[in-house]
Amino acid sequence: MRLIISFLALSLLGAVAQSGCNSAEQKNKSGPVASGSPVAPAPSDGARRITTAELQDLLAKNQAVVIDVRNEASYNAGHIHGAKLIPEADIPNHLSELPKDKLIVTYCS
Repeated sequence: MRLIISFLALSLLGAVAQSGCNSAEQKNKSGPVASGSPVAPAPSDGARRITTAELQDLLAKNQAVVIDVRNEASYNAGHIHGAKLIPEADIPNHLSELPKDKLIVTYCS
């Protein structure tokens, strides 16, 4: 049972990380957005998106942890202060390090 729960958690975390990367790429491909255009529709992947203000608030309340899923070179070039580097492919090896009582926020760009 523990293995199944770990696998499901890993799958969800991987999907969130991957969808975040893909959504940023799709946004860049779509071209410029006209001013005054409506807000983009909610993502269909079910992953929660948060604003930088929400993230700052969650971090101030110690309710979130930030995981940078890029490679080490990208992380060293610049990252969110306090973010932990866990490349996407290495997430399965670090599941035990992720808190169960905090929101896990991943980013890749």
